[in-house]
Amino acid sequence: MTAAASPFTVAALYCFTPFQDTAALQGPLEAICRANRVKGTLLLAHEGINGTIAGPDAGIADVLAHIRALPGCADLDVKLSHASAMPFHRLKVRLKREIVTMGVPDIDPRASVGTYVDAQDWNALIADPDTILIDTRNDYEVAIGTFAGAIDPKTATFRDFPGWFRAHRDELLGEARRPKVAMFCTGGIRCEKSTAFLRQEGIEEVYHLKGGILKYLETVPEDESLWRGECFVFDERVAVGHGLREGSHGLCRSCRRPVSEADRASPLYEEGVSCAACYPEKTDAQRASYRERHRQEKLAAARGVRHVGDPGTPA
Repeated sequence: MTAAASPFTVAALYCFTPFQDTAALQGPLEAICRANRVKGTLLLAHEGINGTIAGPDAGIADVLAHIRALPGCADLDVKLSHASAMPFHRLKVRLKREIVTMGVPDIDPRASVGTYVDAQDWNALIADPDTILIDTRNDYEVAIGTFAGAIDPKTATFRDFPGWFRAHRDELLGEARRPKVAMFCTGGIRCEKSTAFLRQEGIEEVYHLKGGILKYLETVPEDESLWRGECFVFDERVAVGHGLREGSHGLCRSCRRPVSEADRASPLYEEGVSCAACYPEKTDAQRASYRERHRQEKLAAARGVRHVGDPGTPA
């Protein structure tokens, strides 16, 4: 679907910059989003801003102009794509300790970060046999798509990444005196911290994909691409492919994991209730509760209203 045929613009954004009073920024930011019919999640912390929002073109433009006027945000990193339907149920502007949670003290991407590699130069870097390629995303994201040859840490959250690297450092780096490590994530923000972390751990030659997978899928022609599968996104589109076209995956409303067409054919999959991955994790009572919630959501949708129990999208 072309941008012209898609009524909603989606903006994935972040900026590391020191905010002194995040509470003072929260109200005006929420107000301009609501005034422009923009939904999604924005996180504010003393280290900066992060989030994904969606709305009409003009509304997104106004919100981005407001954010760029905040201290240190003139060079805000933004990836734009489009959606055929509003991909968020609500607006959330939240105050956090970190805009992307790694849990390692004294990590400051503004002071020390890896070398940015543009999307058009990424293939050459990761095709080099001396490059160690690491996917920094969570296990359920990697499961539906990644770069050919990438190492999957199989982490449940980004907070697990430092421990994984320290535990596998010798195995990963082997005898290399000057290892070359390349890392990537959805939009680039997790790599800001993961590359800073590796440099703190003494790894000097660290690279990351500028703009993340989203910029690569937008920029690199499909016939030249080393990407395999789809890219998970944290909104109701669930996943996107080359050209940032909406993907084929759905979402399990119980565990929020992506489900493929094959997953939906599983006898353990029930729309709004369970998938094969989460079925063993839930009780019969929980599934009965999800089943009733899903029934109420369908009734509400038929009346043209949003069910009050709709869990929305994850932060």
